[in-house]
Amino acid sequence: MNMDLSPKFPATFTETEAGVYYHWAAADSQVLGEAKVAAGKLVLRPQGFVLPHYADCSKVGYVLEGKCGVALTVPGINTKENMGYIGVKKGDVLPIPCGSVSSWYNYGDSDVVIIFMADATKAYVAGEITYFLLTGQQGHLRAFSPEFIAKTYQINADKAKNLVGSQKGVLLIKLSEEEARKIPNPNEEVSNILVHNMDASQPDVEVDNGGKLTTIKGTEFPLLEQVLGIDVSRLVLESCATRAPSYATESQVCYIAKGSGEVQIVGTNGKLVLNTKVETGQLFVVPKLFAVVVSADEQGIELVSIVTSTRAAVGEIGGKNSVLKTIPSILQMSFNVSQESTQHFLQMLKTGTIIVPAMNLY
Repeated sequence: MNMDLSPKFPATFTETEAGVYYHWAAADSQVLGEAKVAAGKLVLRPQGFVLPHYADCSKVGYVLEGKCGVALTVPGINTKENMGYIGVKKGDVLPIPCGSVSSWYNYGDSDVVIIFMADATKAYVAGEITYFLLTGQQGHLRAFSPEFIAKTYQINADKAKNLVGSQKGVLLIKLSEEEARKIPNPNEEVSNILVHNMDASQPDVEVDNGGKLTTIKGTEFPLLEQVLGIDVSRLVLESCATRAPSYATESQVCYIAKGSGEVQIVGTNGKLVLNTKVETGQLFVVPKLFAVVVSADEQGIELVSIVTSTRAAVGEIGGKNSVLKTIPSILQMSFNVSQESTQHFLQMLKTGTIIVPAMNLY
């Protein structure tokens, strides 16, 4: 199996005074299509507004910086006046089901940065998120004939033309001060249902001078499992710490949110298929059952990742839950080492963790 797993920076999809939307194109990264995952990144400037749209993928939005309001219509959720307008801030995870309509507004005084990672199993283009706009120059409503718009909304033809033809923007627009004052404050009650902050979750693993791994589980955030079927994790490694090798039964897509480090991936036939440096803003994919290890540089590293199933099993190769823990004689024959070396190895597994602090090996 030959595929390019090298980490990639995104390409600019569209840019206006309101902000920038970046995407990772499947043409530039074949593994996205192979793994049936996709990703994009939104940088929304103050008073920036994203026109209403939906996508062909269920995805997760993770807020890297800033805060903003999101008007979100999800099937089965009460969307009465002001009920679908929620606030998100740094560290928040927002599930966005396929076909859900959303629009975004930056009411803060600094840029909002959000990474979107998607299950692209049913995407129109393998490995990419396809968006459908409802308003603006490329909106669905503008494409329909005025007669159909008039009948749908029970207005005359002139009003129909004005309704769908007034908005000249495409996806990203900047609101005036007057327009911005008309946007209401986010609804906290709905936010608590649809949004979960990563910092509110207890880390699965936390090691002094090493870092922590946090995975949002369906038991604490049911919408993530019931609607999307995606696991979301954040790995924070301190200076020169290492995340021990592991593999998952489904593909993983990983985004470097902060810092830099090294990544190694081993694929079929015990072949090292990736051995490279990674840095802030890059994305890489770990195909299912490939083993991956991450090590931080001196400044540390932070990764956000998804696994495209809440039922995916993760096999730990290091630490106390290592899949290598078996009866000593089996392990000794497998490594072809002495009994003493086998016992020492098992003892290291027994006391080890999947996050290893910096250590001097020489």
